[in-house]
Amino acid sequence: MLSRNYALTKQDSSLTLTQATKPVSQLAPTQILIKVRAASLNYRDLLTMGDADGTRDGLIPLSDAAGVVAAIGSEVTKWTIGDRVSPNFFPAWRGGAFSPVHLSNALGGGQTDGVLSEYVVIDQTAAVAIPDHLSFVEAATLPCAGVTAWHALFERGQLQAGETVLVQGTGGVALFGLQLATANGARVIVTSSSDAKLERAMALGAWKVINYKTQPDWDQAVMALTDGHGVDHILELGGPDTYNRSIAAIAPGGRIAQIGVLSGFGAQPNLTPLQFKNASINGICVGSVEHYERLNAFMAERAIQPIVDEVFAFDEAPLAYERLRAAGHFGKIAISFDR
Repeated sequence: MLSRNYALTKQDSSLTLTQATKPVSQLAPTQILIKVRAASLNYRDLLTMGDADGTRDGLIPLSDAAGVVAAIGSEVTKWTIGDRVSPNFFPAWRGGAFSPVHLSNALGGGQTDGVLSEYVVIDQTAAVAIPDHLSFVEAATLPCAGVTAWHALFERGQLQAGETVLVQGTGGVALFGLQLATANGARVIVTSSSDAKLERAMALGAWKVINYKTQPDWDQAVMALTDGHGVDHILELGGPDTYNRSIAAIAPGGRIAQIGVLSGFGAQPNLTPLQFKNASINGICVGSVEHYERLNAFMAERAIQPIVDEVFAFDEAPLAYERLRAAGHFGKIAISFDR
């Protein structure tokens, strides 16, 4: 059986997204075959396309997908044909402490094929069940951005009702952070350069919003909003351009979740203030299968639905990349294989 997919192919010194076909591999005893119904994009996918030296020629990109089990190996006990499932970003990180070996096996990056394909083969333990209240498109937005926000705030951050959270921007991780934290009774501050996006964030339950273009000293604005205390949690998504302000805005005992590189790599902030605030930085790189399962349980319990900016058809996948690169989106950009 052949599966249509997209691959990153090398042309001169760059990578191009091209549609191709590839035979579906035979299932090992514990593997399942997923018929992909939807996928979504992350900022990481732009980095992968831009890394012609580190990305394998012919790599199938994207890490986030949802679909149905189309076939099962002879020893599969966890799933039956027809089950709605989504693969984890790190297929082999089931639970417990993270191991660096998982980095090289992350779906859709470097050397490991991803999910922008009609069919995907994974081990039965690498998949999670999709909440009943979510569509395939909505479920496909969760593996990277949703799990990252959950890991940062709940698994490592131990977020409590009444605490204050700052999220930077209105991309996937930021909006999941807003939705999850608000549903848990926290107060969320959102920063953006767009008043229109900030209005939408308020409609989703943001406590306060800050336009960092008109208020470039947004850390001072945060301190004013919190009566000089600062925020208990920050989803640090910006990188070098935002880090020192995040440290200035964190409350005593607060937690900064180091996640993003939107303004580049190599942040070198002044960490000394953290010592005298007894605050901390948690490095967050997506999450485990168990994290994903607990996220889905929380979303089902609170009936949370992801924010989807735009949905493209499979044949329009290059347009989805263009939409992401333009950086005007609010929420997640998805690809539906059913359109």
